Amino acid sequence: MYLETGRIIIRNFTSNDLNDLYDIFSDTETMRFIEPPYSMDRTRSFLEAFCIHRDPPGAYAAVECSSGKVIGYILFKPLDDPEIYEMGWIFNRAYWGKGYAFESCSAVIKYGFNTLNLHKICAETVDPIKSLNLMKKLGMKLEGIIRQQSKQAVNTWQDIYWAGIIRTDI
Repeated sequence: MYLETGRIIIRNFTSNDLNDLYDIFSDTETMRFIEPPYSMDRTRSFLEAFCIHRDPPGAYAAVECSSGKVIGYILFKPLDDPEIYEMGWIFNRAYWGKGYAFESCSAVIKYGFNTLNLHKICAETVDPIKSLNLMKKLGMKLEGIIRQQSKQAVNTWQDIYWAGIIRTDI
């Protein structure tokens, strides 16, 4: 995948992206609703196994055009049916609140429907505020709440919010 928006390039990850990805995955606040922060070794292993050597890749890099820095990680992979994809996003905290996640994810959704001819794109979160609001802004509809399903990030049971957008929604 290679997409360009006004401020972002979305492309495959390379091994040269390790330090930028580590900046994202090692930050406690960024990872608060996801998993405990990653070490450099865990980031390297994840990058190689999930983002580079997987076919198709499980995620893509969101690169700020002006700096060339990877500022975001975008999960985008098929679920059980090849016409239904899951997406997710993790952005460097220094770039929060600037519209980069919306800009990037909007481009990926358009690519999914217009190029891959997908039927549906889904996302999940345990963050009922920021991430759920972004899902809704992207046109996703809340499809369900799985109560007390995850304690992965903060070691207390959390609800999972599941949302999706269907081709006919756009």
